[in-house]
Amino acid sequence: MPNIRHTPLAPTRAQEMAPGDSIDAHRHDDHQIVYASRGVLAVTTGAGTWVAPATRAIWVPAGTVHSHRAHGRLELHLMRIAAHENPLGLQAPTVLMVGPLLRELLLAHTRSPDDESPERDRLRAVLLDQLRACPQRPVHLPAPSDPRLVAVCALLEADPADRRGLAELGARVGAGERTLTRLFRADLGMTFPQWRTQLRLHRALQLLAEGTAVTTVAHRCGWSSASAFIDVFRRAFGHTPGAHTRLR
Repeated sequence: MPNIRHTPLAPTRAQEMAPGDSIDAHRHDDHQIVYASRGVLAVTTGAGTWVAPATRAIWVPAGTVHSHRAHGRLELHLMRIAAHENPLGLQAPTVLMVGPLLRELLLAHTRSPDDESPERDRLRAVLLDQLRACPQRPVHLPAPSDPRLVAVCALLEADPADRRGLAELGARVGAGERTLTRLFRADLGMTFPQWRTQLRLHRALQLLAEGTAVTTVAHRCGWSSASAFIDVFRRAFGHTPGAHTRLR
């Protein structure tokens, strides 16, 4: 990522971002919880992209070079945690479940960042306790490094509805099916069908944030029917696309 900006201390604040707005690559000396209470947030590092709707937050460890992008109108909440604290013990970006209590704690904490009262200290302590207890959810689209995988993934990123199998895609980039199957596991840590499903879910979140109808999202992301899309979405996020749209 070129033009990396170094911000010694990550901010604790709330801010709004318009659809398509982005924050360029930067890093902080401390950890950060990044949460969008409205819209869908994408955080990208050299290792890939993490996408989070309003039921998820993203843990960004200290020193991680990352950028942000808004899908839909975004209300962004950023919480700073000193590098020596690390209540989750995580060394890599991770998507976290955000339940109703954690959501309200994050909103309250980031909307009054200059308040140094004892009440705020107690709120922060409860917030950290909730973070330690919150489940982790792997909503991560890893980035390939092998040139053959880069080419295959680029074809699917251009059209997530592309139904071609790995043999057909491999023929386009000059690589055999067995070689690509091995590379997906070795380079990305998942199978080809798993990666494609993650890609489709990421694109679906972005389209839903833009107000696209559920049936249209299903078609544009490659599901055979709206019901098939709803089933996969529910299993990934714990609620239906319709319920997700109401959370925006």
